[in-house]
Amino acid sequence: MKDRSIEQSWSKIYQRSLDCVHCGLCLPVCPTYRETGRESSSPRGRIYLFRAVAEGRIEPTDAVEQEAYLCLGCRACETACPSGVRYGNMLELVREQIRAEGIGDGWPRRIERWALRGLIPHRRRLAWAMALLHIAQKLRLDRALLPLLPGALRELHGALPVIPPANARRRLPRLTPAVGEKRGRVGFLVGCVMPELFGSINAATVRVLARNGFDVVVPDAQSCCGALHAHAGDMQYARRLAERNTQAFGDAAVDVVVTNSAGCGAALREAGEWLPGRGEALAASACDVCEFLDAVGLRPPTGRVDARVCYDDPCHLVHGQRVEAAPRRLLAALPGLELVAHADPASCCGAAGTYNLTHREMSLAVLERKLETLAAVAPDFVATGNPGCLMQLRSGAERAGFATEVVHPVELLDRAYTNG
Repeated sequence: MKDRSIEQSWSKIYQRSLDCVHCGLCLPVCPTYRETGRESSSPRGRIYLFRAVAEGRIEPTDAVEQEAYLCLGCRACETACPSGVRYGNMLELVREQIRAEGIGDGWPRRIERWALRGLIPHRRRLAWAMALLHIAQKLRLDRALLPLLPGALRELHGALPVIPPANARRRLPRLTPAVGEKRGRVGFLVGCVMPELFGSINAATVRVLARNGFDVVVPDAQSCCGALHAHAGDMQYARRLAERNTQAFGDAAVDVVVTNSAGCGAALREAGEWLPGRGEALAASACDVCEFLDAVGLRPPTGRVDARVCYDDPCHLVHGQRVEAAPRRLLAALPGLELVAHADPASCCGAAGTYNLTHREMSLAVLERKLETLAAVAPDFVATGNPGCLMQLRSGAERAGFATEVVHPVELLDRAYTNG
């Protein structure tokens, strides 16, 4: 017999599922359906499966758990859906219930849970772990130990990014003053992995915001956004992190909280859902850096970026936050830059948080489709606005011998200001 809280949660999932009219418009945009052709691996099929559990027609077995986690959570189905089904929210609720009932709780899930709770949100622990990994990579110790690892772990090694040196992982100043005439004061969410893996992108973001006339505040008390935890079904911890960020940015007295990670931005915009009555202010203030700069008006760059650039939409920006045109307008405004399109910009690259570690085979299959469309236009740069996408596309391009540089759009904006 399920306890009352679990029954209430499945009841909420059931109510969400009723919005689906089973039209099937979501099928062609679903990455896992495109790869498998299975109805059960489509949004429509999964919703039917979740409803069957909620109605008590089937039990939440390992098969339900496997389909719930095979989904990349890219939310392309939400963009395609004519009925406004909130599939991403439903998926997080389902994963939370699967976790609460202990279904499929083997060692991979336990390791993931330990990493997400015990390492990722803790700045010092994560910094030490990255420092040790940097040393191991520099001395090639990771490659020396590779033959001793099981096959699955050897596969995962290929997904590890190169850890930057310590000087690229320095903390940002608490306040970076505006350059020139001041236009406002914004907060900046640094993220958890961004400072360790993409510190140069964070620094470029702050420089560009300052060059555009904004004081940039980086509150010490901010934390991880909780997106990875929500995707893993650990909503309790995700809410705890959202609480910290609500307090930290509220105390910072900023009107806008700028993010440069699509996943983080989508998570902040759901703070009202996660923390009813408390998170609404944070949700309303969250804004992607490209969306923000496009809205306030980009100050004319002093230099040029002479390159052909292909912009690839991060799922949680285009589908989760519905930001599509702003990054393209900013890039097209840079002197010398030629913006070129590819055939499938809004499809998932297969990164999806930790998905490229937990579902490596499907992740690579999804990535292959993306690389084919990018290779067809052969750009100098591929620009995308999410750390997982950056890592996935960079590793895929390297393996394929694809001669292009994968960057964040803000890096190209920064170049346009510093090249003058």
